Amino acid sequence: MSPLTLAYGNLLAPALGPQGLASERLSGDLAQRFRGAHTAVEDARRAGELGFFDLPEEVETRRTVQEVADSFGQWFETMVVVGIGGSSLGARALADALLGLHWNLGSDEDRDHYPRLFFLENADPGSLRDLMDRVDPRRTLFNIVSKSGSTAETMAQFMVIEGLLSEVLDDEAVAGHLIFTTDPDSGVLRRLANERGIPALAVPPAVGGRFSVLSSVGLLPAAVTGVDLAALLDGAAAMTRRCEDPELIRNPAGLFATLLHAAHTEQGRSIHVLMPYADRLRALALWFQQLWAESLGKAVNRAGTRVESGPTPVAALGAVDQHSLLQLLMEGPRDKVVAFLRIRTPSHEVEIPRLYPEIAALSYLGGHELGALLEVERRATAEALRREGRPSMTFELERLDARGLGEFFMLMQIATVYAGALYGVDPLDQPGVELGKELTYGLLGREGYSAPELRDEDLGGYSV
Repeated sequence: MSPLTLAYGNLLAPALGPQGLASERLSGDLAQRFRGAHTAVEDARRAGELGFFDLPEEVETRRTVQEVADSFGQWFETMVVVGIGGSSLGARALADALLGLHWNLGSDEDRDHYPRLFFLENADPGSLRDLMDRVDPRRTLFNIVSKSGSTAETMAQFMVIEGLLSEVLDDEAVAGHLIFTTDPDSGVLRRLANERGIPALAVPPAVGGRFSVLSSVGLLPAAVTGVDLAALLDGAAAMTRRCEDPELIRNPAGLFATLLHAAHTEQGRSIHVLMPYADRLRALALWFQQLWAESLGKAVNRAGTRVESGPTPVAALGAVDQHSLLQLLMEGPRDKVVAFLRIRTPSHEVEIPRLYPEIAALSYLGGHELGALLEVERRATAEALRREGRPSMTFELERLDARGLGEFFMLMQIATVYAGALYGVDPLDQPGVELGKELTYGLLGREGYSAPELRDEDLGGYSV
């Protein structure tokens, strides 16, 4: 079984010339720099700070999630996951990748009688109303996901949903349509679960939201829809073992983090683009965007010095964004690195018919397969970037399956904490989002928060 691979030659001087990093540095100063980051991460792991490392080996969690999915999943025709950020992005990425974008349009037989799966993320009344008008709440399971139990957007939607359930069900039946994913011991959702007998799965204390895709946060929606949890977690465990190697050239997560860090801090390449060439992986790029941005964008480093540092991740999609972003990538500022993600063996092949032989602009396409066209476009884009001295790298999965996806999730999470060590910041906190939350609480009248005075958004008349 072929593992996930990372081809990084298009970041190095032999391919890019003076725009590339010297390849001998992979066994020199970059290797030494990575050893320091690897040691820091292993120390934090042993101290119990990086709980996501342990998730693939938590057999009891896997068993519990599968039992819950088996007992609840077949009772309902629809499951709705209510969460935002790390409480949703990973689960959605899993679902899109392994179920496909049109899962919910399939018949019961097409879905092997597994439920339809929807996600409510933003507190947008239009989205909630549109969905609730199209599902039967009496045949729907709502998975409310918030580790703290106080996420305003999620809890507001939970309250609306409970109100709608109460219109068609009695109080006892309402609880049977809810399942919480939250802190094991504390928080509002845990309290409600205990008081009302609502089933609740735990998010381990040492696992933050953006690192939680392989916890019950991502596993429950996957299991309810028939995803092979063992394969997913086995892939993640295999990547963990690969990344225990302190030698840079043998550690794929280390290479990703170290090369991007060097490109940023030494060459000014602060924008890191993840560009999968598969529609099913668009949400995966959005998951990476949160992981990289929220973990590495920090005002203060571990020494307490104000640094205001961090790369800017961008989620793209090939070949769609060859028709939107590529012009900028090719000729704009030299501040970007592109990471392509390709699937070697597509799940489906579609041959292009040999039509219009008399039209040169069409006839050359006949006889090729759509997957081959997509891969040729990716290769051509990588080569075009290389010829312009624009760096890139390429992840390759043999096929889009649960094991390969588990490898990719774990690689990126490990790379993120390596990058945190390289940048000298704490990749686990997110202090920059707290002020906005506090102002929101104050404006909505939450107890313990003062209503702030806000300056008019026209800034004293500067509007038209």
